[in-house]
Amino acid sequence: MSLPNTGQLPATAQGRKSRPLSPLAFGGAPVGNLYSAVDATEAEHAIHQAWEGGIRHYDTAPYYGFGLSETRIGEALAGLPRESYTLSTKVGRVIEDAAGHRGQNDGFAVDGRAARFDYSRAGVRRSLEASLRRLRIEHIDILFLHDIGALTHGGRHPQVLAQALDEALPEMARMRDEGLVGAIGIGVNEEAICLDVMPRFPLDIIMLAGRYTLFEQDASKAVMERAVATGVSVLIAGPYNSGLLGAADAPGATYNYAPASAEVLARARRYYDICRRTGAEVGAAALQFPLAHPAVSAVVCGLRSPAEVDAALHRQRATVPAATWTALREEGLIDPTVPTP
Repeated sequence: MSLPNTGQLPATAQGRKSRPLSPLAFGGAPVGNLYSAVDATEAEHAIHQAWEGGIRHYDTAPYYGFGLSETRIGEALAGLPRESYTLSTKVGRVIEDAAGHRGQNDGFAVDGRAARFDYSRAGVRRSLEASLRRLRIEHIDILFLHDIGALTHGGRHPQVLAQALDEALPEMARMRDEGLVGAIGIGVNEEAICLDVMPRFPLDIIMLAGRYTLFEQDASKAVMERAVATGVSVLIAGPYNSGLLGAADAPGATYNYAPASAEVLARARRYYDICRRTGAEVGAAALQFPLAHPAVSAVVCGLRSPAEVDAALHRQRATVPAATWTALREEGLIDPTVPTP
């Protein structure tokens, strides 16, 4: 199993040595043209800038740009020793040519390709094989089953969950035994599906997006406790809650990938007020907060430019005064039972 306190990855059945994750990880969705196109050179420079700054884990998925993110990350890392970085990608969708398809409708500015859910044994293997080709590697350090859960699948959730448990996850475990994969887990943005799966299938790791953050902990408390108790590592993605706490001076306009409500914005402004009063940057507090939890191996930030990489690295290293954490607790903005840096 993974070791939560060190971010260590489990060795594969082929005996590869486990390696720690860098605390800050490069999230690859933006370089897959998330919401808007990213120039290929700009994407390459961002990936290299992350490397120069000490980031050693890169997370991607076939869905991110319908293969574009994986291709760009694979090309940018191709000249580096494979043992010098770690990679995670995902299965659960297969990418297909789709003449006339407008990718922007799915959130990615990539036309002519589409993603189709496929949680079958054959689909999972087909997806990983295609990812390895795009990433130009023979082994992936972490493989996540992507976007299972009721929020994604609605009325089809029971069938999807059954197929995940009966086909997808066992096939991922088989690929781990074959040495194609180092660790396996699920990549989701809701606690309920984690609690459904964890007692029913042995996971090494979970990627949880937007639920254990500076802004909210209630929707992740049970899964974080279970992760510590069972030795499952957690990667926290979306530390700014879809941009809500990402800007320097005031809350962003979105939360959970949708316009933020007046109530959410009012609460977010309290974080900015406290951080301003205590001499901290909200983004630095948001980035550093999850790393204090013993289950958390790394925080994944979506990055699309060298400037964004530099900003994330600055936030990772910035000093957040103890007074900031104290004030956030006293004003009820952090659960009193969770650890802080």
